[in-house]
Amino acid sequence: MIFLSIVSILSIGFLFLEKKIYTDCAAGFLFVLAVLQVFGLQYFFKNQLKNDVVRANLKLRIDELKRNLETAEIVADQKSIYLANMSYEIRTPLSTVLGMLNMLKQADLDTDQMAEVEIAEYSSLHILQLVNMIADNALVERGNLKLNLKSVDLKADLLKLFKVFEYQALEKGLGFEYKFLSEEKGKFLVLADSSKIQQVLINLINNAIKFTNSGTVSVIVDQTIADNDDLFLTFYVKDTGVGMRPDEVHYIFNNHDDVSQSVLYRDYRGGGMGLSISHQLVEFMGGELQLESKENEGSAFYFGLQLKKTLNVKTDVIESKPVLRNKLDVLVAEDSRTNQKVIKALLEKQGADCTFVKNGLEAVELYKILDFDLIFMDIYMPDMDGYEATKLIKETNKYITNKTPIIAVSASAFEEDIIRAKESGIDDFLAKPIEISKLKALLIKYSK
Repeated sequence: MIFLSIVSILSIGFLFLEKKIYTDCAAGFLFVLAVLQVFGLQYFFKNQLKNDVVRANLKLRIDELKRNLETAEIVADQKSIYLANMSYEIRTPLSTVLGMLNMLKQADLDTDQMAEVEIAEYSSLHILQLVNMIADNALVERGNLKLNLKSVDLKADLLKLFKVFEYQALEKGLGFEYKFLSEEKGKFLVLADSSKIQQVLINLINNAIKFTNSGTVSVIVDQTIADNDDLFLTFYVKDTGVGMRPDEVHYIFNNHDDVSQSVLYRDYRGGGMGLSISHQLVEFMGGELQLESKENEGSAFYFGLQLKKTLNVKTDVIESKPVLRNKLDVLVAEDSRTNQKVIKALLEKQGADCTFVKNGLEAVELYKILDFDLIFMDIYMPDMDGYEATKLIKETNKYITNKTPIIAVSASAFEEDIIRAKESGIDDFLAKPIEISKLKALLIKYSK
């Protein structure tokens, strides 16, 4: 606009000097040009002011969104801390219950008593599965997904899992069936993340039992061997429950993060728990979760995974008892008296002698005085926690000479805890409730 104004003024001046226009005409042209410039400048400043207001509003909105995001992150962190604390508080007494039930199974019980103990044990394991499911689902929501591929006997893992749900279905008066369909009965292991596969199945089977009032819940694992020794596994979870309408199926599978509008959610408190999590997990493992359902007849969830066979071959091994040939002197730092009894029973059955302390400070002082082959260190204890105690033990001259293995024992078995334990110099991690097979493996590993 400024360039046009300058050109116009020069043109009018040139014409006036050449006497091609008169003074009145030149003055008229300049007046019109001045008026146009005034209106142009007014329009420009008006737009400039409007843009400044818009920019200011946008800046305020961006600042508000940043504050909201920071608040959301704080709430998410608090939720994670709450879940971690809740998990720890439940797992700690539950480890004692399972330990005592395991000891009771070793007693001379009749058939009815053994059945009662088994029901109590499987019910406790179901509670443990729910706690793990809530904690694991929280990790998925935070995006902390990482595949932990190991050579596993997947069928053995799933048999233990299905046995727990068998009792859960029985309590509701439902039938529970599970089948393994296989072309080949070879004794081989597979490379898989067993815990994540189980997490998906726990979510799906829990929902199947919840939404089924009569009839049967069925789980089928279909196994097919490919020419290149890949293993194709398809998992089916079927129920004879309330089912869903086609529009609900479409809604759920296109709105994984929000199932709250589903009629299932309205009719059944907590409906759809873990469904979006399961979808994410299956997708992360390279599969796709699918659903077929008919209202008032039932639903069928299924997903397929492609796994690798390993060179490891399953063998039927008869384990000797105890697993230790020579006595191990073990220092156990554990503040709970009931947990002390459980750990004492488990360790002594494997041929170990135990000495107990109730906090990290006592563990450090006793380690300086007596000789131990192995240390089991609870992470969270009064006066001094396991991390600090490990640090002080490793600074002693005795540890520098003996390199005594230190194993963390904790009901707080989140990935962050395991990582922190490794970073603090702890040699291994044993989660509560203590699994006897894992305990034996650790004793064999460190008795060498």
